Amino acid sequence: MNGTIQPTLIVLGATGTIGAHVVARAVAQGRRVVAVARDADALATLRAEHGSRVTPLVADITTDADAAALAASVQRLPGPPAGAVIAAIRGRSETGRVLDAPADFLRRRLDEDLIPHLVAARHLLPLLAAQPRAGYVLVGGPGAAQPWAGYGHHSIGAAALRMLARVLHEEARTLPVRVQMLAIDSPVRTAANAGHACTQWPDADAIARHALRLVDGAVPGDAALLRFPLGAAARPPGLSDDLDVGVTPCADAQPHHDDARALLRRIAARHPSPQEFRS
Repeated sequence: MNGTIQPTLIVLGATGTIGAHVVARAVAQGRRVVAVARDADALATLRAEHGSRVTPLVADITTDADAAALAASVQRLPGPPAGAVIAAIRGRSETGRVLDAPADFLRRRLDEDLIPHLVAARHLLPLLAAQPRAGYVLVGGPGAAQPWAGYGHHSIGAAALRMLARVLHEEARTLPVRVQMLAIDSPVRTAANAGHACTQWPDADAIARHALRLVDGAVPGDAALLRFPLGAAARPPGLSDDLDVGVTPCADAQPHHDDARALLRRIAARHPSPQEFRS
């Protein structure tokens, strides 16, 4: 990296689809990465794959206390200080109609998909403030712009996360740290779904590369929210890679439209009982 010591990159949700690609791309660029996730075994696999440039930290970021403990752990690590964060946090994937579920079902989605982003930002943004041109990027998933049939609770959480990113973008100007969201409005193409992924789905590695450019301040402009691919219009999300149940509603193929309609009929025909939403 032309002799310059790169600040440490923190990746939240490092073992997820996007997070793992961010870690791989960052290591390939010679960065030191602190990989944060709940799954200790998955983090160990990530470390074994990428070597000593990856420092795994097991953390379940659900409360302010969790996030404070994470920030303290990061500060104790040897090496360059933290100068960038990419947050690709996502909770469990569940399906069902919002009208059929108890209020606790939606509350749990917000607790897993939204609150961790808030508490992480509250405690990690101050760590970045001492570094020049520090960046904090949230990665947002599909469903925020259009209701996602069968996954309306995810749509509500995704929309709330976009507003949180806008608020953080404005409030972080006083630190100063650049906070932005990279919004992904469609499913993601990966090696795991390459056999049936639609051609217009963005590639997970391309998303990772752009997230790193964004966190480095290499993308012109200071917008709070950027869609990927750049300039892409919002569109209904269809099915994401990790919620894929065997059909792929591609915009350029009529048979896939038929499959999508069949899926929605199956979802509508099966109304999960409240017991299925209890933890």
